Amino acid sequence: MTSDTVSRTSRISEQDAAVGFTASRQLAESLQAVLVDLVELHLQGKQAHWNLVGHNFRDLHKQLDHIVDYARDAGDTIAERMRSLHAVPDGRSDTVVASTTLPAFPEGELSVAAVVDLVTTRLHAATATLRRVHDGVDAEDPSSADLLHGIIDKLEQYAWMVSSENREV
Repeated sequence: MTSDTVSRTSRISEQDAAVGFTASRQLAESLQAVLVDLVELHLQGKQAHWNLVGHNFRDLHKQLDHIVDYARDAGDTIAERMRSLHAVPDGRSDTVVASTTLPAFPEGELSVAAVVDLVTTRLHAATATLRRVHDGVDAEDPSSADLLHGIIDKLEQYAWMVSSENREV
């Protein structure tokens, strides 16, 4: 190797170190899929929160606030992770609507029982996206996969807690 080649190789390595790890297109797309579902979960949870009526209104109303806050915070965590990997998150409403896996939320007032089922379905849909992208994310970036683990755990816990409202034994 010539000294010029060594010098160029050294500069490239220094540039890579200065930039840090950069997400592949697939990793960025996987994290984007998670982000849009979390943004949509946040919005739909708030819609449910505002239009909930019926028996046990207060408890579910408060629980929805916890879910909404968690979805918003988790979405922020994923978006900031994307930025740290030099990917560009897109949380614009038209992007979210076009790409979320969550079903559309009905308009108007809804009973507690209906909201329990609707929110549980959406929690499972968001979790399904997380699980679908998990292995690919983990193969490229275990640090991002660790974030997904925590979100999966919490959303599945919320799904269990919310769905228990309609269960009978």
